[in-house]
Amino acid sequence: MTNTLFDKRLHALREEHDRLLERENEPLLPGNGIYERYRFPVLTRDHTPLEWRYDLSPERNPYCMERFGINGTFNAGAMFHDGKYVLAVRVEGNDRKSFFAIAESPNGIDNFRFRKYPVRMPETGDPDTNVYDMRLTAHEDGWIYGIFCTERKDLTAPDDLSAAVASAGIARTKDLERWERLPDLKSPGQQRNVVLHPEFVDGKYALYTRPQDSFIDAGNGGGIGWALIDDITRAEVGEQKIINGRQYHTVKEMKNGEGPHPIRTPRGWLHLAHGVRMCAAGLRYVLYLYVTALDDPTRVIAEPAGYFMAPLSGERVGDVSNVLFSNGWIADPDGRVLIYYASCDTRMHVAVSSVDRLLDYCFNTVPDGFRSAASVETLCRLIDSNEPFKQR
Repeated sequence: MTNTLFDKRLHALREEHDRLLERENEPLLPGNGIYERYRFPVLTRDHTPLEWRYDLSPERNPYCMERFGINGTFNAGAMFHDGKYVLAVRVEGNDRKSFFAIAESPNGIDNFRFRKYPVRMPETGDPDTNVYDMRLTAHEDGWIYGIFCTERKDLTAPDDLSAAVASAGIARTKDLERWERLPDLKSPGQQRNVVLHPEFVDGKYALYTRPQDSFIDAGNGGGIGWALIDDITRAEVGEQKIINGRQYHTVKEMKNGEGPHPIRTPRGWLHLAHGVRMCAAGLRYVLYLYVTALDDPTRVIAEPAGYFMAPLSGERVGDVSNVLFSNGWIADPDGRVLIYYASCDTRMHVAVSSVDRLLDYCFNTVPDGFRSAASVETLCRLIDSNEPFKQR
């Protein structure tokens, strides 16, 4: 006997899903000249395959209801691989557990589709409770590395069910399908924001770290660190050098961390990072840029004042409001840069710029003067310099 209710609901779901996957994205113009945001998110929970969320058997699921709820698709690593723009997406279920899934697009702007299965990430001898926020790095050693946060219960506080310990999980692959899990990074304190530099430095693997005293608070952790590793298969951090520090009354007052791995440019290594400050609404996450020297990736040579990108309009609302986070960008051979960012731990967006524009922004935007009076002087100089061009 035909289940009319099931058939109608499934037909409607498939039509809506197809429309969503095939929808063309469009830039929001004129923008600010630094980058162009796009009208629609590139990935939402509704982009996930129907067969992930629904039992498609009318006998087992007569009401055609969701059997596996998806809460969000966000914080994706990114790379160009086998002719496609690839995102390693953090997918979070309604059960609060995150996992990774690969989504691919022919143009990087729209038409992202998930592979049939999520990533079956191997576990270590100490199983992860939760894994998330993978950075992808195609390293010069020939492997693609995924470095991500692995979270486990803090066994030193058995009665505190919110107490957790964060470490950096390390895995590698050749095809983004089969993953080899390596031992977690050994490091003093906690690490939930670690990024692999794409090249050897002095014959060693280089990591951008964010040392923290606890799961949430940076504490004495001074900012974005730098550490050299002898063996990635038994990675252990010894000395960490802070290369981009926190600063009072700035966008990175409470915490800051590297986003994706930096892009090599003719003028230096171009970095995208996130900064965190406290405000009346809670923690506010924004994105900022800085540049380090090609001959010394630990030496900052340019850093504009303030944020590069902050949540706007609908981006401000979601599971964890007032948050932008990025751990993936792609630089095309022609210089176009696709910046993938998540809003509010809920959805993925794209913004488009170029290496030239981002470098212009970094080297020609005034650094932070750390005082209101300095900001006023910067603004007054700009006003005066524009006087001859006001009637143009």
